[in-house]
Amino acid sequence: MPTQYWRSPETIERLNRLERPGFALEFLRRNADYRSDFARTQRQVARTGADPETIRTSITVAFLI
Repeated sequence: MPTQYWRSPETIERLNRLERPGFALEFLRRNADYRSDFARTQRQVARTGADPETIRTSITVAFLI
């Protein structure tokens, strides 16, 4: 989503209705460092055959702490 829409009244209203997990996901989705790390993790999973759920969970938890 382009940044100009992040502060639109419709977006703010939708964000205000989210529970904590949904809000956390929206925060991460807009975080450039997280998106970069997630893309790198996707490549690691594809390259090494590692368990994707374990790796994705660890990167998400690291950003929320």
